[in-house]
Amino acid sequence: MYVNAMPVGMIGTNCYVLGDEATKSLAIIDPGDEADAIETMVEKSGMEVKMVLLTHGHFDHVTGLPGVLKLHPGVPVYINRLDYQEAISPNQFSNGVGEIPNVHFYQEGDTVSLGNLTIEVLSTPGHTPGSVTLKVEDALFTGDTLFAGSCGRTDFVGGSHREMMKSLKRLAELPGDYAVYPGHERTSRLSLERRYNSFMEAAVRRG
Repeated sequence: MYVNAMPVGMIGTNCYVLGDEATKSLAIIDPGDEADAIETMVEKSGMEVKMVLLTHGHFDHVTGLPGVLKLHPGVPVYINRLDYQEAISPNQFSNGVGEIPNVHFYQEGDTVSLGNLTIEVLSTPGHTPGSVTLKVEDALFTGDTLFAGSCGRTDFVGGSHREMMKSLKRLAELPGDYAVYPGHERTSRLSLERRYNSFMEAAVRRG
């Protein structure tokens, strides 16, 4: 499994490329801005873009999508239906991306195949109603649900502290350990977050 990342946009959103090296198949996760820079990361991988995966619909995770689709027309774009309107509609920060061609809606329990990789969709609301975590092999792409030492804000429209606590508890209780690839800042490991993340600790303690 191949993973590379770069921060994009005004608030440094982590855009990831996830690849299956055996089949040279690549997914772009959260193209928040700077489509040309993302394309440089794609070219460095030597793989072919097969899809775009969105962890949620906030502008800083989707603004680069139109540019990515100009470079890779026709690739499917996956998002939770609950966040679709957020992604496409204008707001105080963005003009929105408009209707997304070849959009596919994924939800809890769905899987997406990327070459030989199977990507499992976990519903992890709290930051937004449609936030998802993408679990593949020993990695979690957590969007703005789980950060290293913290978690996503819940004071935006559609946010819920109660749902965030439930989502953090769910992630904490996943068996085994995982690399954590969050939507902002540095990567981590789930074992470290269970031990040192006070938000996750509180979520588990609340039961």
